[in-house]
Amino acid sequence: MMHRLLAALALVAAPAIVAAEVPSDVVSGTLRPGWRTADGTHVAALELRLAPGWKTYWRAPGDAGIPPLFDWSGSSGLRGVNVTWPVPHVFRQSGMRSIGYSDRVVLPLTVATDGGDARLDGEVEIGVCHDVCLPATLKVSGTLDATTTTPDPVIAAALATRPFTAAEAGVSSVRCTVAPEDDGLALTAEIAMPRLGADEETMIETANPAVWVSEPETRRSGDRLVTETRLVHVDGRAFALDRSGVRITVMANGQAVDIKGCNG
Repeated sequence: MMHRLLAALALVAAPAIVAAEVPSDVVSGTLRPGWRTADGTHVAALELRLAPGWKTYWRAPGDAGIPPLFDWSGSSGLRGVNVTWPVPHVFRQSGMRSIGYSDRVVLPLTVATDGGDARLDGEVEIGVCHDVCLPATLKVSGTLDATTTTPDPVIAAALATRPFTAAEAGVSSVRCTVAPEDDGLALTAEIAMPRLGADEETMIETANPAVWVSEPETRRSGDRLVTETRLVHVDGRAFALDRSGVRITVMANGQAVDIKGCNG
């Protein structure tokens, strides 16, 4: 089937994934304990530092990337953790696109607490790549002090680099058209929005993690940004697309727009 061929080609073109222990000087992870807000939410951050030439990946890494995974199950005194992703960079290697970060990235964490001090114990699985890609597991832990109310300027700066919302970017409509293909679906999204910058690129995600999404083709048509992609179930099954769960990120000039759902 076509989707098996696409997967095989992706593995050939992508940097080799090596099952080896990541040297300690390649990547490190540190928990910044942050501060407690007036509504009881705690703002912390995971700070990743990478050796020169190495990179790691955004939540949707592209065909040549490794998606990050977070496990906070060892924590106490909290009800949930949400990661805020700063605007990522686009990398090209071996003719394939990946999306992520190099050098250093601070990932703000919004923590819903039980009211008092909380203990955040996390295991983070990421991919780090240079000429080869290595899976890395980082363990971070720390106490989130309920009495600390002074914002951390490093975390505040990272929050300021989040993508714009659709409303902030002036997106007025998102029209999605779906057509069947032999092994999946073709998705075309027409987004009415001001130009973000030269060489706009998009990343498309769905609410179903079992659906593979190809690298979109993106172009301008007047005041509309048009992006087209293919959707294939990883097991070759038929599937329905939840248009409200479609998430489109538009990137250009070091900025991004986070668009959630189709409204047409």
